Amino acid sequence: MDLSAATIYSLHCPSVCELRPWLLAHGEPQAEPGAYQQVLVRLGQRHESSHLAGLGDVSDLSEGTFAERIDRTRELIELGERVLYQPVFQSTIPIDSAEVRVVGIPDFLIRDGSAYRVRDCKLSLHADEEHHPEILRQLELYGWLFEQTVGMPPIALEVVLGDSSIVEVSYDGGVRAIRALQEIKRTTMLDTPPYSPVGWSKCQACGFRARCWAEAEKHDDVALVYGADQGLVRALRDEGVATPEQLLDRFDEATLAEFTRPWGNRTQRVGRKAGRILEQARATAAKGMTVLFPPALPVAENYVMFDLEGVPPQLDEFDKVYLWGTQVFGAATGDYQAAVSGFGPDGDRRGWQEFLAQSGAIFEAYGDIPFIHWHHYETTKIRAYMDRHGDDSDLAQRVLRNCVDLLPITRDAIVLPDPSYSLKVVEQRADYRRTLDEYGGDWSIARYIEAVETEDDSARDEIMQEILDYNREDLEATWAVMEWLKSLP
Repeated sequence: MDLSAATIYSLHCPSVCELRPWLLAHGEPQAEPGAYQQVLVRLGQRHESSHLAGLGDVSDLSEGTFAERIDRTRELIELGERVLYQPVFQSTIPIDSAEVRVVGIPDFLIRDGSAYRVRDCKLSLHADEEHHPEILRQLELYGWLFEQTVGMPPIALEVVLGDSSIVEVSYDGGVRAIRALQEIKRTTMLDTPPYSPVGWSKCQACGFRARCWAEAEKHDDVALVYGADQGLVRALRDEGVATPEQLLDRFDEATLAEFTRPWGNRTQRVGRKAGRILEQARATAAKGMTVLFPPALPVAENYVMFDLEGVPPQLDEFDKVYLWGTQVFGAATGDYQAAVSGFGPDGDRRGWQEFLAQSGAIFEAYGDIPFIHWHHYETTKIRAYMDRHGDDSDLAQRVLRNCVDLLPITRDAIVLPDPSYSLKVVEQRADYRRTLDEYGGDWSIARYIEAVETEDDSARDEIMQEILDYNREDLEATWAVMEWLKSLP
């Protein structure tokens, strides 16, 4: 198996997992990329094409056999060609007395005087050791391959980030990149797969999610205990604690609180979280829910269910909320309302102003009614939009005062035998069933981007209706969970 930048990416993306390279190397089947992953690929290609278009005359090396592209890359560098697109390099590195081939295809080589800059395009807004270290290793690898081919290092390694800014990456002679490749290769050569804890957020976008989650459930993995972070799970397994039952046998609240696990570049005691982790372990082991005390729900005749849909900044010029969904439930249930951002240059502002107008009408009809949402995304975005577009009428500030986050209320009151307290999980406890075949935040983002890109008005309207239906069901699910919480003893 050749090693490449993709080898490093397989360890880090969509999340850090040392098992994924092993599964890929051993031909394990994985799910097809979802709509969101496909959108990311398309936007990445567009970002690269946009930068390419601004470079003038370019020698395109993207076609031809691998061997032809390698030879042509050398020839054009010797000729001093100004810009090379998709050049190809190869060399070898030693791994356990064997020479393993390493290949690399940076997006661009750009001549600077008598030397070259290696440049690559990424949708990410950051490229550092804390955020996307795999980008650094990739550029370091390209720099090393360039040096092996040309006999001198590149004058610079550069990343074109998602906001079109260019960041320079320091070059260490390829030491870190080669070390990373060697470690990954040795892992893939193991006869049995290495252990990597499953995690609800960690595994969501991975093609091996179904495979790994089934394995975790089959073996009653302690990683399924909500609140047991990756470092704690690894530390527990090092102590022979692999299941929730073993966790309960070995620890009480005091001893687990003193237990240390990796935390970044240091270690940290479990501390005050110990009691809740043990409660979660008991629920997971018993496969049953525990009610700790009645949920601290606000008392009112009516409530606004409130949910936003937004595009993350790496896919847009800024964090854009494209849908502000509200619906009143209770004694006087109202109609579903959605303030949708327009597709023109002033669409973002219009969507915000429409949301404020709809909120004002709700307050007019119902007084200081609670706005119920799930997690803190809604309040975070309201504050951001107050800074962006203002709040002359103080309606946004009033909404903020009336916001009630249902997630911590749920989490504080009940212990679920589930690895997540996401709405999509908790709504099943409330026996809420969706009608849509496809849904979810990533799905909504992908569909919205399709709506933005299409020039077919009827197709756009159809897509937006799907997104509205999904948002409406999110509101219904939030209300169903609230009603369920009210019914608990």
